[in-house]
Amino acid sequence: MPEVKITVERCKGCELCILYCPKNSLCMSSSFNLKGYHYPEFKDPDTCTGCAICGMICPEVALEIYK
Repeated sequence: MPEVKITVERCKGCELCILYCPKNSLCMSSSFNLKGYHYPEFKDPDTCTGCAICGMICPEVALEIYK
């Protein structure tokens, strides 16, 4: 199973990772980071295939994918 590391403090809440996830594995958290933005979290990590689209689309490089 792939591991996705989300660097919460880099996120600016654009939601592109959520929009482009082909498996709909991510959602926005109800919590805020120190900058005041909601950040992505997994709603079901078992659905993640490790395709890395979330990491490629993130303008802040807040997601890292390890296979």
